[in-house]
Amino acid sequence: MNETAPAQNGRGQMLLGIDTCGPMGSVALGRLVESAVEIVGQIELEGGSYSATLVAAVRDLLARAGVALKDLGAIVAVNGPGSFTGVRVGLSAVKGLAEAARIPVVAVSRLEVLAWKTGVESAALDAHRNEVFLRLGGAGGPARELLAGVDERKAIDLADGQIGVCDEAAGLLLRSVWPGVELLRSAAPTAADALRLCATRVAAGEFVDLALLDGHYLRRSDAEIFGDAAKAQTA
Repeated sequence: MNETAPAQNGRGQMLLGIDTCGPMGSVALGRLVESAVEIVGQIELEGGSYSATLVAAVRDLLARAGVALKDLGAIVAVNGPGSFTGVRVGLSAVKGLAEAARIPVVAVSRLEVLAWKTGVESAALDAHRNEVFLRLGGAGGPARELLAGVDERKAIDLADGQIGVCDEAAGLLLRSVWPGVELLRSAAPTAADALRLCATRVAAGEFVDLALLDGHYLRRSDAEIFGDAAKAQTA
């Protein structure tokens, strides 16, 4: 779905959001007014085509709103977990845009966006291979995120918690170990959701060092996994 409203000059700071971590991606444009974001427009992207469509979608989104790249106050980048290729394509675009126009960047986990969207502190995404990307919050401490297979899930005492999900596969994997867990379901998180979540961080100037910005993968790549296996077999 592609939606864009005319930009209103002089009303707040313009923000760009980019999320290419999931099966579907999106880019969104928002206006920061005090500590909240008004969404100006969003363009959805087909998964598997990010390298061919992402930069063009950003260009079209800005052009429709009459906003130049140099007018952006910040970029909000969803940096994983998710598809290795999707995360890398998204972050490469973010770095290219940010470096060219000297735009500050906020990085946010897709799991955190999903938890915020469902109104709970924990969330899970299907990671395939009978695994989930899992965010565990609460208990008076900072949230932690991990790749959780069956053994990892069984080792966690979560008999009656609440977890936000956006795909059926993650819900089934959670229920297989924690039948009493309450699943809070929502649509998949988008770049617009990331902008809304990170409004206060942009306002507070909580930006990342662009040189250190990297993917929040939680899982090693297939090349690393199978490369290690081949080395062990050879040894």
